[in-house]
Amino acid sequence: MNIDALILGAGAAGLMCAAHAGRHGARVVVLERSEKAGKKILISGGGRCNFTNLKCGPQNFLSDNPDFCRSALARYTPEDFLKLVAKHKIPYHEKKPYPEAAEGQLFCDRSSADILNMLLEECAASRAEVLLNADVMQVTRDDQFRLRARIAGDETAEFSSPVLVVATGGLSIPKMGATGFGYDLARQFSHSIVDCRSALVPLEFSRADSKAYGDLAGVSTFVVARCGEAQFREKMLFSHRGLTGPAILQASSYWNWRDGDAIRIDLAPNREWTSVLRNGGGHRDAAAARTALRKILPQRFADRWIERHEPPDWTNSSLKLLEDGLHRWEFRPSRTEGYEKAEVTAGGLNTRELSSKTMESQKVPGLYFIGEVVDVTGWLGGYNFQWAWASAVAAGKAIGDKARK
Repeated sequence: MNIDALILGAGAAGLMCAAHAGRHGARVVVLERSEKAGKKILISGGGRCNFTNLKCGPQNFLSDNPDFCRSALARYTPEDFLKLVAKHKIPYHEKKPYPEAAEGQLFCDRSSADILNMLLEECAASRAEVLLNADVMQVTRDDQFRLRARIAGDETAEFSSPVLVVATGGLSIPKMGATGFGYDLARQFSHSIVDCRSALVPLEFSRADSKAYGDLAGVSTFVVARCGEAQFREKMLFSHRGLTGPAILQASSYWNWRDGDAIRIDLAPNREWTSVLRNGGGHRDAAAARTALRKILPQRFADRWIERHEPPDWTNSSLKLLEDGLHRWEFRPSRTEGYEKAEVTAGGLNTRELSSKTMESQKVPGLYFIGEVVDVTGWLGGYNFQWAWASAVAAGKAIGDKARK
């Protein structure tokens, strides 16, 4: 069998690329090391798959080369993906997990399996073959890419193709089969890797903060979390180990433990809670402060905050410091909870070595990198899926164009 393209990885990007390359005339084989395609698709969005975001744009992504994602995102938009969803009659809805949450997040009405089945049906329609339990043993290149793989644990198969697409994902959630294989392959072909780190991940307390706040697990509140120039208006949640929730997950992607960065948190955005103490004419003491702060924060957190920050006196200047402190809490994490809890991997294949139009290597003709393995990382809320779709379509179309020549 003559193969126009070998794709490594049957996740969101790999399946989308296979379907589009096949639709444009390429004969495609997808190799997936797991026993099931699209395992991370199935667990995404709490099992409902937050498959895109209507507000998606380049500003919603991190990269060492920020402009790289513009071309692919402009040429395959959320509206384009919705046409595919509509073709397969998949019911979906826009969801705001709470009133203050950002708009634009789209989820399946039924389950994530609808998106996976759609991709597999598209692959079948374009005659792309998906082989599971395919453990790649060796990849070499002469006039073609030549690959040896063990299929289903025992049978060894050899493949050759002028095109190899690396859609192996990142390091996040290793229990789902994540490995660094894609990065190793990139290095084999002389590509460089932007340092990888866990992203969209809970942050752990320091020892002192653990003692102070570790028993508040389950308490949540709406905040503005800032790290560097990035800021997010979302909910924050206390856990036994540290802080999590959308605001913290978003900020975590920008946090650099090497620099000892602080996450700056406004615990009462657009609220002035001490005014009742300054202007009310009543008692000024810890009890009055707790009563005022309970109108802003959950009771347990409000009481703990006053306990830890009670001033030596209740003058206006002390109240101002107390007010300012609530809006400028500096949380210094000890570390992240790592790839085991990270939704994505930040860093990856250096995009300066890829074509932004086709995702093809500028060093090795016929070698493509798409999806999470590339140094493009989206925010929480469907952005990483949109990058998977957009980068996959860019590569798939280019591969199909080559196959027709």
